Amino acid sequence: MSGHETEMRVLYNAECPICSREIDHYRDRAARDGLPLRFDALHQSDLTAYGVDADQAARRLHVLHDGRVLSGMAAFRVLWRQMPHLAWLTRATAAPGVRQIADAVYDRVLAPLLYRMHLRRTAGRAR
Repeated sequence: MSGHETEMRVLYNAECPICSREIDHYRDRAARDGLPLRFDALHQSDLTAYGVDADQAARRLHVLHDGRVLSGMAAFRVLWRQMPHLAWLTRATAAPGVRQIADAVYDRVLAPLLYRMHLRRTAGRAR
């Protein structure tokens, strides 16, 4: 289990159906592979370890690894690197040229879209 000795924590928005489905896949694989990954649902966790508030946490994926908090594609890359069946995604999205495109798509399209969906869901509950 080299490279996986310390627990990695993943902060995600459990109220987002897309996020939850993806994290459920990661959680199942981590359990099956015996990986020390912990998945913290945004609205049920102490966010101080991540250094973010609930709104910041809802905007993008956050990972606490080796004492550092990473977010966005950097968080995905470190998470994927821990999972043998997904490690190839780390290499693919970190390749020169691809990294900039992957980061931009996540930062400018995917994360904002998921966040807007989150705001609509929470606004609908407030009515």
